[in-house]
Amino acid sequence: MITDGSLLYTEQVATPTTALSMARRALSGDDLARYEAVTLQAIRYASSGLTIHGWMAVPPAHHGPLPAIIFNRGGSGPRGALSAEAAMSIIGLYASWGYVCIASNYRGVGGSEGHAEAWGAEDVDDAMACLPLLQGLSYVDNDRIGLIGGSRGGMMAFQMLTRTDVFRAAVTFGAPTIIHREPSDAYIRSTMRKHLPPDSIEQVEAEKRSVVTFADRLSKSTPLLLLHGSGDRRVPAEHALHLGLELQRLQHPYKLVMYDNADHVLAGRRNESNADIRWWMDRYVRDKAPLPRTGPHGA
Repeated sequence: MITDGSLLYTEQVATPTTALSMARRALSGDDLARYEAVTLQAIRYASSGLTIHGWMAVPPAHHGPLPAIIFNRGGSGPRGALSAEAAMSIIGLYASWGYVCIASNYRGVGGSEGHAEAWGAEDVDDAMACLPLLQGLSYVDNDRIGLIGGSRGGMMAFQMLTRTDVFRAAVTFGAPTIIHREPSDAYIRSTMRKHLPPDSIEQVEAEKRSVVTFADRLSKSTPLLLLHGSGDRRVPAEHALHLGLELQRLQHPYKLVMYDNADHVLAGRRNESNADIRWWMDRYVRDKAPLPRTGPHGA
């Protein structure tokens, strides 16, 4: 019987020259050597009876068991799908840090079976199915798994954190958190609307995708790092601020970083944001540091 997360196909893919060129401009020395030694694989796996396409990046000379990361991409439609170049640029970098990293293209796009994207509904199942896939790999440490999501992928990551306590840490960047409060002509609201079934009640669907409405159900054992650009015009910075306030009220372990004048994809701040992501993953996933103290304390 084929179950969710069953690995159906894997093929090693040559590192795209464009990804290597970009890495050689951003990295040097041992960091570059580790990146160049990462193995990129195109994969297909099972989710809800569908065959889903994705990518996996494996660190060089792995002797296991290694920490791992699930990465949820952003974007929507065919243009949002991860190509080999995009996958290597993102999860290849995480793999160079010493993590086995997997990313789904979700149903309906990027070579995956299924109909049009659900954008925060059944596609969350496709991302969740990456968890048993990782747990079935002999070289992955099942006690050291993290979660990263960008934009729409961050929205999905929040939903995943209501389903499991497995993730030792999570990071989101540019993630929408208050879609239900946005006006109907807002970019993120209209993007969601395009992917809803005709008989949907839009406000109800917006609330389902807005983490501030269910933040009390997020895994209390998963510390959250929220990254956002103050100049984000697609998902305004207020989204991160409102979630930060709610997490503060709930005494949920979190850290909020606002990059001044940065846009939705944190262009020009990638080195800075990648350093923040790496520190969070290394501390709470790789090194299994205890949860940070929450609530008022100290002098």
